[in-house]
Amino acid sequence: MISRENAYKLLNQHIQNANMIKHCIASEAVLRSIALKLNQDSEEWALAGLLHDIDVEITAGDPMKHGPYAAGMLEGLLTSDAVDAIVMHNEIAAGKNRTMVFQHALAAGETITGLIMATALVYPDKKLASVKTKSITKRMKEKAFAASVNRDTILECEIIGIPIHDFAELALVAMQGISEDLGL
Repeated sequence: MISRENAYKLLNQHIQNANMIKHCIASEAVLRSIALKLNQDSEEWALAGLLHDIDVEITAGDPMKHGPYAAGMLEGLLTSDAVDAIVMHNEIAAGKNRTMVFQHALAAGETITGLIMATALVYPDKKLASVKTKSITKRMKEKAFAASVNRDTILECEIIGIPIHDFAELALVAMQGISEDLGL
């Protein structure tokens, strides 16, 4: 498996958008926390979080290419389970539904990062430290807030046995732990 240092270098070779890099770093932290909670390989899951969008600029986010293209880039660098979870975080391109815990965890974990970041940005200080779990769960119900964030994908956390309140708290704490890296 690729080292975290080399994975980060690889990510920066393929992603130019600073906000996308932040999203990937946030996803890495959240996936590490989910793995720890579920007694899974936290390094494997964190790397999948970090690299899940490595192809987004190459594919221009094309929903029919994003994910499968990354698989070709990452084969041999990550475990086959991690590559599979990366492909399956975009069910459209995969052409099938997520069925594995790792797949649901990556999809839910990377998606909630957007909701949490958007929540932080409406606070006067724009800091993750100000965000409360209750605010995130409240924003889950507000479809107009961060409208592009798929709430149904976030709710896949419940499929893997983590209630939404606990999942929001886990993700928030993970992101608060790297708030300097996120600029929030």
